[in-house]
This record gives sequence, structure tokens and C-alpha cells, in this order.
Amino acid sequence: MASNFQIKSYNFDKTLYLRLTGDFDEDSAQELTNTLIENSTVYSDIYLETNELKSIYSFDRDNLQKNLDNIKKQVKNLIIIGSNKYKIIQN
Repeated sequence: MASNFQIKSYNFDKTLYLRLTGDFDEDSAQELTNTLIENSTVYSDIYLETNELKSIYSFDRDNLQKNLDNIKKQVKNLIIIGSNKYKIIQN
């Protein structure tokens, strides 16, 4: 995992906010995937805030996208927001 990558979480009722910071590499993508899987049955809404992501590697983004497709089936609403939204997901 990139040494500066962090997932900061905040929750309220059935909503979880995950603020992603630092560089997004293969290990970071796996950490995020694991976090989403662990929380997908607990929260009905999960927000990923991407404003503070720095480097985003396309291979790692593609691997995350494959996992997101499965996670979206378990979470009522997975909402990706922020200035790096389209760098972390495919349209």
C-alpha cells in the first residue's frame, strides 16, 4: 500500500462516509475493496469522497472497478463523489 494512503471513515445512522487520501495503488485498491465488503451489509448508503487522492494508477483502478460491480449488488447506494471521481471509476 502506498505509505500515504488512508481511508478515513465517518458514519451516521445507516450511512458511511469514506474519505480517501494519498496515492491509490494496488494495495490501496485492495484495502478499499476489503473495507467496502466488510461494511456492505451494515450500511445502506456508502459515500467515497475522492478529493484528496493524488496519484491513481489505471491498472489498480480497473481492478477496483471489477470489485465495485459486485459490491454494488450488496449496497443499496454506493456513491462516489469528489474531484477524482472519474479517475477512480470508469464511465
